[in-house]
Amino acid sequence: MTKPDITPPDSTKPATDARKLALANWVTQQTPIEQHPIILQGLGGDAGFRRYFRYRTPSQYLAVDAPPTSEDTAQFLAIARLIEGQAVRSPRIAAADPAQGFLLVEDFGDRLFFHEVIRAASAENANSLYQQALNTLLQLHRCPDDSALIPRYDRTLLRRELEIFSEWFAGKLLGHALDTSEQRLLDKLFTQLEDNALAQPQTFVHRDYHSRNLMLLDDGSLGVIDFQGALWGGVTYDLVSLLRDCYLRWPAQQVTGWALDYRQQAITAGIIPAVSDAEFLRWFDWLGLQRHIKVLGIFARLCLRDDKTGYLQDLPLVIRYTLEVAEQYPELQPFADWFKQTLLPLAQQQPWYRDYQAAGHQTAGDQ
Repeated sequence: MTKPDITPPDSTKPATDARKLALANWVTQQTPIEQHPIILQGLGGDAGFRRYFRYRTPSQYLAVDAPPTSEDTAQFLAIARLIEGQAVRSPRIAAADPAQGFLLVEDFGDRLFFHEVIRAASAENANSLYQQALNTLLQLHRCPDDSALIPRYDRTLLRRELEIFSEWFAGKLLGHALDTSEQRLLDKLFTQLEDNALAQPQTFVHRDYHSRNLMLLDDGSLGVIDFQGALWGGVTYDLVSLLRDCYLRWPAQQVTGWALDYRQQAITAGIIPAVSDAEFLRWFDWLGLQRHIKVLGIFARLCLRDDKTGYLQDLPLVIRYTLEVAEQYPELQPFADWFKQTLLPLAQQQPWYRDYQAAGHQTAGDQ
């Protein structure tokens, strides 16, 4: 999710219009049997700067604009080959021009895991979908370690991500300047979370493995998208991304059950040692807290820097996850107390705010 700073979106419109025209011309060259001229029809975007277009109905391929200044197309192609080797369904690549940042990729359709889960007629159907997602994650965790391809999710990167919270959520969104004692408190917390992330077994990390990056395909299989930012890091990162999804919520008991089911499968597969339930859940909780603190900052940045205001509506649920975990562990309680006393009153004054303790009810029937 983390992208380098770029010029604000409204000042780049002529450039993006020119790129769309260039992409249409490139697609024309790749598809000589198509009816021309190619007319690109934009689809919904994501948290990055890629843009997706359909150009025929029914659609076999999507045209993708991935600007080289912010997106690494060569890395996308390499990761796609890696996970395909683990029998994970990712979009097949029909053509690619990494220098321009143009691709033709398989169109997975419109059946987002997010919508399919919400529409599930019963808890049993939803559970079946999640078991499918957990099985796919197990396949991803079997990826071989390729240090030349997959960067390490090291302490420096973990800290850089956590500091997005300090700068963009606390500072720029809520207008709170951290004093010296607050900076010390956060430094201690961030070090604890980094230690946890680095101490657990290290595996392939998709980094955004959640309901909006999984697709249900026509043959019933699960497709995985938006994987080009993959890193080699803590084994529970993608698990908590899926089960404590920033866009929908499941009851805590259900989440714990799925997490421990995955623990047993990972032990059986030799991905992790035979750790206790308690130790595994601590890995899961603390790495989830690292992710959610980071996401508070990223969602604020997406709004303030990139004019993607829709992410603000998801902040209350992320706050809920953050405080629920921090309040479970005595070592994390000082952070929870500070957040509730200092940042929460500022958040409550924001137009996007709603009661964080109720956030998520509307999607997954939390209890």
